Amino acid sequence: MSARRIYLDHAATTPTHPEVVKEMLPYFSDRFGNASSLHREGRESVAAVDLARERVAAAIGAAPNEIYFTSCGTESDNWAVQGIAEAYAEKGKHILSSAIEHPAVLQALKRLSERGFEITYLPVNDQGFVSVEDAVSAMRKDTVLITLMLANNEVGTVQPVKEIAAEAKARGILVHTDAVQAVGSIPVNVKELGVDSLSLSAHKFYGPKGVGALYLRNGVKIKGLLLGGEQERSLRGGTYNTPAIVGLGKAIERAVSTLEEKQNKLLALKEKFVQGLSAFPCAKVNGGSPALPGTVNVRFDGVKNADLLSALDMEGIAVSLGSACSSGSVEPSHVLLAMGLTKQQVASSVRFSFGEENTLADVQDTLAALESILRRLVKTQDLFAQSKQKNYNV
Repeated sequence: MSARRIYLDHAATTPTHPEVVKEMLPYFSDRFGNASSLHREGRESVAAVDLARERVAAAIGAAPNEIYFTSCGTESDNWAVQGIAEAYAEKGKHILSSAIEHPAVLQALKRLSERGFEITYLPVNDQGFVSVEDAVSAMRKDTVLITLMLANNEVGTVQPVKEIAAEAKARGILVHTDAVQAVGSIPVNVKELGVDSLSLSAHKFYGPKGVGALYLRNGVKIKGLLLGGEQERSLRGGTYNTPAIVGLGKAIERAVSTLEEKQNKLLALKEKFVQGLSAFPCAKVNGGSPALPGTVNVRFDGVKNADLLSALDMEGIAVSLGSACSSGSVEPSHVLLAMGLTKQQVASSVRFSFGEENTLADVQDTLAALESILRRLVKTQDLFAQSKQKNYNV
C-alpha cells in the first residue's frame, strides 16, 4: 500500500481551501448573528451574505439580485427545472433536455412528466455531445424550457449550450444549464452563454459542502421553493447558512482569479496521464473534446471497474466509477450507455479527475500502480505488450 494518498476524484468533491475556511470561521462563533435579524449582530451577517452574493454574481457575469442561495447543486437544479416549468405551464408543457443530464435534473423532469409535462431527451453521439441541429429540430411551439448541462460530470464533455441557447432565444424558449461541474473549471459567463438560469455548487471549486446557488435572470418567473420565510425574496424561506454562504463567495472569487493557471496545470496533467495510458492497449478514453481540463473517463477492457477502484484504493489512489450522487447504484452509467457503450464496457470504466493540488508525481505513481494492478486483473497478458517495464516519468 502506498505511503501517501493520491486524490483523483475532484469531480465528486474538492477539499475546502484554507483561505476559504479562514474566512468562514468567524461566522461560526464571533459573528454568529442571524442574517435576518435587525440588530447589529444580524446586520454583520447580512453584510457577509450580501458580499457573497456580489462575489458569485461577479464570477459568472450576473447582477447580485439574480443570485439565490441554496443548499447544493441538486437543490438548484430541482428548483430551476420544476420552478420555471410550473411558472410558465400556461405557455406550454414541453421540455427539452439531454440523455446525459445529472440525476438531479433527470429526476426533476420525471416528476414533471408525472404532472402532465412532455419531455424530449436529446441523444448524444459516441463522443458524448448533443447536436445543435437535433436540438433545433426538437424545439416546438409549446416548448417552454430547455435544460442542458454545460459540462458532463462523468466524461467532462462541454456541451454547445451557447449555440442552443441562441436558437432557443429566437423562439422565446427559456434555457437552464446545470453548470455544477463547469464553474471553477472553465470560464462561465451567463450573458455570453445566453442562459436564463444556471446552477452551481461550492464544493466543486474548493468551497464547503452543503451550499450552492441559482442564477435566475431578472424578469424570469419561478415558483417559490420553501415557504415560511422572507429569505431570498420570499422564494426560498429558511435561516441563512451564513458560514457556508461566506465560504461559497470566497471560493468562487478565488476560483475565478486562479482559473487560467489552474486550467493550464490540469490540462498538462491530463495530457501526461492520457499519454501514459497509451501504453495499455486495453485502455480507451471515453468522451471527446472540448472537455473539462481535469476529467478523464477511461475504459479498461477486460477489467471490472469495481475491482480496479478497490485495488487503486488499496494503493492509496482515490478514483470513482462516475457520478458521486449515483455511487450506491447498481445500475450502469446512463451517460456511457447513451454514448453507445455496452453494459460490459460501462462496467469497465473509471473516472479520474485531477485537482489543483495534484502533481506530475501523482500522474507517474498512478500510471505505475495501474500497470501493476492491470497485470493482476487482466487475464490476456499480450494486452500489455507495449508496457513491459515502462518508466512512467513522462
